[in-house]
Amino acid sequence: MDISKELRKQIFLTAYSGGVGHLASAFSAVEILQMLYIDRVMKFNAENPDWDERDYFILSKGHGSLVLYATLAQVGFFPKAELYKFCQPDGILGGEPNTLEVPGVEASTGSLGHGLGIGIGIALALKSYCRSNFVYVLVGDGECQEGSIWEAVMSGAAFGLDNLTVIIDHNRIQKMDFVEKTMGAARHVRFGGGQIALGEQFRSFGWQVKSCDGHDTTALRETLTGEWQPDKPRCVIAETVKGKGLSLMENNPAWHWRMPSKKELKTFCAELNITQEELDECKRRI
Repeated sequence: MDISKELRKQIFLTAYSGGVGHLASAFSAVEILQMLYIDRVMKFNAENPDWDERDYFILSKGHGSLVLYATLAQVGFFPKAELYKFCQPDGILGGEPNTLEVPGVEASTGSLGHGLGIGIGIALALKSYCRSNFVYVLVGDGECQEGSIWEAVMSGAAFGLDNLTVIIDHNRIQKMDFVEKTMGAARHVRFGGGQIALGEQFRSFGWQVKSCDGHDTTALRETLTGEWQPDKPRCVIAETVKGKGLSLMENNPAWHWRMPSKKELKTFCAELNITQEELDECKRRI
């Protein structure tokens, strides 16, 4: 079974059930969450979400919640039937993650720029108690325009948080356009007459940085579990494609927040192997 394709299919069926969703933002991060949860790079216990020995995952780009929900359901944090209540009054899954409602969600996010600060706090607390748990924070590249991100980056280095890993979903597109055409760091931050890429900016703040193909789970695993320096926080630049796996959405800024038309729905169903019966089932479950 192609797990990544199944996750993308489930993401779409979840959004279709609710009639809304940030599909492209979720599709770009599928392999990242697949590697952390399904391939078990992270330690967790779906039957005991508050297990003391667990690693922590924070989806700072909270609008990509669909990929987190589909993955949490896949590994058993809650029944898959809950996905079909997405954004419904009797469901627990809102448009953005809520730690008070959804098992496995470590932080309520959605207001961009805050997830990394929360991760810093958790990592610092774990360090103070001499705990071996790790903290992973998934941040969008467009989100890195938030000043609060760089306050957190500075703090992570100052405290030597080598139990913290930031994964940048580097899909190069944000809400309205390509990142470099908006306030993209690579376009605007200059030093000595040249441009500084996002990874170099993290290095300049005292972080260790690696990059890899964000859709290759083997490369992601090797990057995350490979050798790193002690006493420095870690940053992985995951090179991704926004809307990955769906031809209409890939690298297309228009798909940040929309659902397909009836004509476009045929392409979604063909490329994700979705049947009419499955679409009908989504509506029956509401």
